[in-house]
Amino acid sequence: MFVGHYSVAFACRTERNEIPLWVLFVAVQFLDYIWATLVLLGIEKLRVIKGFTAGSMLDSYFHPYSHSLVTAVIWSVVAAFVYKTVCSRHDCHYSKSVPLMIGLAVFSHWILDLVAHPRDLAIYDNTWKVGFGLWNYRDPEFALEIALLAGGIALYLTRNAMPTIRKGAVIAFGTALVIVQIGDTYVPRTALTDTATVTGVWVFYTLFVLIAFAVEKIGVRTKSNTP
Repeated sequence: MFVGHYSVAFACRTERNEIPLWVLFVAVQFLDYIWATLVLLGIEKLRVIKGFTAGSMLDSYFHPYSHSLVTAVIWSVVAAFVYKTVCSRHDCHYSKSVPLMIGLAVFSHWILDLVAHPRDLAIYDNTWKVGFGLWNYRDPEFALEIALLAGGIALYLTRNAMPTIRKGAVIAFGTALVIVQIGDTYVPRTALTDTATVTGVWVFYTLFVLIAFAVEKIGVRTKSNTP
């Protein structure tokens, strides 16, 4: 699962909870940030094999500290606690349910990975591995990614008041994510090293976070100056 993860970020953002979209973009990919870091440190292991599955070259054969069910729950709790602590110290206005939503956004990553991954997601440590393997069926997996993303963006647009210019920016951002997914799924390319792959994860995921931050700033000044 790739851009489908961002469907949760778009769907969770409402005017009522006021969680910044960029924070939700970090949350839904938080487990992959940890995974990429641990691979770079040599703690978790990755092989990049062309044709490993129809939809992905990633053989993440050892990632118990970022992607086991037990650690996914732990990281979700940690993220919720950190968000609550940061907001409390900076006098942010948030409801009691917001840290829970952050935790659920983090955990959603494991649920969606369960659908896409082959049997490489451990329940505990590196044992009892599960995965429904939708990556083995390229077209259905791609269709699911895009359907999830489109649904999340539709909810974001209907549940949040915003100027027309920002709506256009959100749709353009969504279109760009679809193009990225097309490239990831269908464009033939040479398998990179594990280091280059996870470095790309850090770069592209952070770029998407920055774009999400910028998108929500569009039209804010105009709105505040409106009598």
